[in-house]
Amino acid sequence: CHSPGPANDATGYGPIFEEEPLDIVYTKESPDRLISMNCRARANPAPTYRWRRDNWEIKLMELPNEHYSLVGGNLIINNPEEKKHAGTYVCVAKNVYGTVISKEAKVKFGYLEEFPDEERDPVTVKEGQGAVLLCAPPKRWPTEVTFRWIYNEFPVFLHPDKRRFVSQSTGNLYISKVEASDAGNYSCYVFNPQIGKGVYSKFIPLISTEEKKRYKADLVVKFPDTTAMLNYNVTLECFALGNPAPHIVWRKIGATDLPASAQVSMSGALLHLYNVQYEDSAGYECEAINQKWQDWHQAWLYVEAAPEWAVTINNTQKDVGSEHTMSCVANGKPGPYIRWLKDGYSYGKGELKFSSLTFEDSGMYQCIAENYWGIIYASAELRVIACAPTFELNPVKKYLLGANNGRVVIECKPRAAPRPRFTWTKGKEVLFNNSRISIMFDGSLEILNATRNDEGVYTCLAENDRGKANSTGTLTITEATQITVAPEDTQVMVGEEVHLQCQASFDPSLDITFIWSLDFRVIDFYLEWKHYERIMDREDSGELKIMNVQLRHEGRYTCTAQTVVKGLPAPPGGVRVEEIRDTSVKLVWNRGADHGNPILGYTIQTRDVYALTEVDWRDPLMLNILLSDADVVDLYPWMEYEFRVYATNEFGDGGGRHPSMKIKTWDAGRDPAWGTIIIGCCKEMCPVQPQYFYGKKFGYVVAFKPHDDVDWWYETISDPETRRYVHRDSSFRVKSNDFQVREFQVKVKTFNSKGDGPYSLSTTIYYPRDVPSESPTDVYSRPVSSHEALVWWIPVMDTGTGLQQYIDGYQVKYWRKYDDTEPGANRIFVPASMNQTRLENMLPDSHYLIEVRAYNGAGVGPPSEHCEMFTKRAPPSVAPQMWRYISYSGKWLYVWWHHISYDWFGNESFPLYYKVMFRKTGYITGPIYMTGWHFIDFPMPQVGDYELEVRGRYEGGDGPIRKIRLQGKASFLRPTLSLAAMLLLALCIVGLGI
Repeated sequence: CHSPGPANDATGYGPIFEEEPLDIVYTKESPDRLISMNCRARANPAPTYRWRRDNWEIKLMELPNEHYSLVGGNLIINNPEEKKHAGTYVCVAKNVYGTVISKEAKVKFGYLEEFPDEERDPVTVKEGQGAVLLCAPPKRWPTEVTFRWIYNEFPVFLHPDKRRFVSQSTGNLYISKVEASDAGNYSCYVFNPQIGKGVYSKFIPLISTEEKKRYKADLVVKFPDTTAMLNYNVTLECFALGNPAPHIVWRKIGATDLPASAQVSMSGALLHLYNVQYEDSAGYECEAINQKWQDWHQAWLYVEAAPEWAVTINNTQKDVGSEHTMSCVANGKPGPYIRWLKDGYSYGKGELKFSSLTFEDSGMYQCIAENYWGIIYASAELRVIACAPTFELNPVKKYLLGANNGRVVIECKPRAAPRPRFTWTKGKEVLFNNSRISIMFDGSLEILNATRNDEGVYTCLAENDRGKANSTGTLTITEATQITVAPEDTQVMVGEEVHLQCQASFDPSLDITFIWSLDFRVIDFYLEWKHYERIMDREDSGELKIMNVQLRHEGRYTCTAQTVVKGLPAPPGGVRVEEIRDTSVKLVWNRGADHGNPILGYTIQTRDVYALTEVDWRDPLMLNILLSDADVVDLYPWMEYEFRVYATNEFGDGGGRHPSMKIKTWDAGRDPAWGTIIIGCCKEMCPVQPQYFYGKKFGYVVAFKPHDDVDWWYETISDPETRRYVHRDSSFRVKSNDFQVREFQVKVKTFNSKGDGPYSLSTTIYYPRDVPSESPTDVYSRPVSSHEALVWWIPVMDTGTGLQQYIDGYQVKYWRKYDDTEPGANRIFVPASMNQTRLENMLPDSHYLIEVRAYNGAGVGPPSEHCEMFTKRAPPSVAPQMWRYISYSGKWLYVWWHHISYDWFGNESFPLYYKVMFRKTGYITGPIYMTGWHFIDFPMPQVGDYELEVRGRYEGGDGPIRKIRLQGKASFLRPTLSLAAMLLLALCIVGLGI
């Protein structure tokens, strides 16, 4: 089948995210001085990764970048700066089947400013009155902080009680009635748990005076209308001043009781609602009561929800030209907004409908549902295919049975796209629909009232615009199979044994088997052997024996007699694993029917979790007839496997039907070392494939040391998919007598929960002490066309050992002098062994600046002097007008075209000559002739169809093509230019314009 993939590989699939980036709050006090954002996708072939910040792509491939680096799919930001690196990031995973975008992750820089240095004014209050001490917290991010108050000295914190309350919304301290013991100095302490920092204010003196009076209850902390998210917790605050200290009561408006999840704390000041649901949405009231007065407050709690999928999308394969609809439904409050992405770009909203699919519709689609509370993504691949019919996966059954005077259906289900046309033949006779025989819509052949005359070889032919295929099967008509002794209703006591009879008459040329079912569920005799046994002491009998009858065995039992042609053996049943080891298992199965021919042996097949397709089974073991169990060896430790078994007789392999349950082998220590590829001062590894992890907690240990040192440095990497490790050591100081380049020895080993594997062979890398200090000289460029140019330079001296310079290559930048900015310049990286390159994708008739720098692992060196260059004008956009004439004898073809005039003040480049290609239709190439004239003649071809193309060659490159098609009978001969012939044509004929 043909699909948009480069190799049309049915086992490939587009990226599916397994790990996506999360929101990060970074603080300048972080000891690591880096931000790591994780991204991992599963795909075949493996995906490549890119990252975007605020919808702008991060150009990770441009060397060097002192801040950004890519480790596997993870983005590492070294020495983050708020102005450069705060923002919204997404990971983009791509392979040949499509592109997907991860959910958004925000990087924000956390901070907590200090309180002002100004002294706080004292608060004077009479005993018995209420008091409010204002916190006035400083600016901060994240805004979620905790507030506490210090009493007189640090770290003596005030403990809230019935009289004293600290609002976690404002930070203010409320004292319902002041007592003499409350006098003192108070400081507001603000702690941000996400950044691990706390600050406290200047002390606020609280001065109390003697005058004891009673004051009415006065609510000063009142919760506002609040919106909570479904399944989250919410806290409502309410606090009152007064003397005596008020008592606070909570109510849910319209209900007799608070919700079951509600809890009141802090002497009534806080109402906690845990795991809120939609039914918790209501008005809530707090009432403050004392002997002088009562005060109350009401506000509403609204419950909303983040999006959650109700209907999502799945990977789909559709025929080219067919209709298709993609839809997804999400629940949430407010109702989520649905939009779509295709290969990472906006593609529509609501429901996607395709009236006629094309190959361009193939790709990775993402349905996005979002509302105020969140956003969710669903990804799926749509693959549009066109496929010539094939019966490779589903051929017509080789041997077919039909009952005399019965209905026979021969299935024909090839894989094909678009839907094929079906034709059936019996032998050499083409079959057509009639009263007894009909070709069904799905291609199956139906025969009614079958007789012996219908026996024979039947062939299904399927054909579409991509090709055709056929498959053949042999139909045999036999006497109908009939139940002669049917099971009877039976009553039995629990724990007893019962036998149900079943006998059938059948054609002696066939093999028969009996299938029993309970309430339409087929009984598996291999899994339920403790209670069920099938007794087949006679060929025409399939008696059912039920042992130790239980109440669950009660029901309607059905006996089905099924006949098959003698031939291939039936699949073995009850395939199961009884013993599990690290690299082997013990496999057990029950023998299947031999269908009248002795079984010669069994084959065991294995499939691990990383098999690309469902038919990707391996054949590790062949057994003789006597065995019904075996040890399967040479398995991978810590790997998920399933097994199946098929039997073989003289007719061939019977095939496996039901695999065993999936099992995982035990873990084991790592044995093989894994090779590494070392590039520059960064170590890039070929990661170990998952089947070689051999256990849990798999990772790498990277060991490295300066070439002349004895002691190794070690770094542990816990991510099993890591390909690259960058080491930074602030304690390393370059000595004045060090070479420009230092040699390092590097080796890598793997480990898991069972232990370490051996180290790989050591590899030498070169660590440059500093960036190149010299710039390339004598940069020279020459335009080749309107879009290309060549550039040369004298290279920087490189000794290779680091006495002067050590470089990895050159960076060439080029941009338009007056129309582009230098940061947006095009860049090309050239190996150190080359001192020239070709510049592409330039604009015509433009003034360019070109700059060359040397670079190594430490960065780029100083720039060369700018080289200025003008690209050539573009060739004309219109092809030359062309005419043709065939001679009276039919042996010569004369072709001429307009000579293109040149405008010295126009935007088109100067014409140089013309190219004429004469080729046979269907061929890509043919002889090319170049001429400065605007005419040419050819011997007229006598056999076959030909095409003649003419295009101009200009300073700015090749112009557009003008083409004519010819039908003739002669072979192609070498053309000649004839000025006399063209003058004769100009005087005597009227040409036919093309």
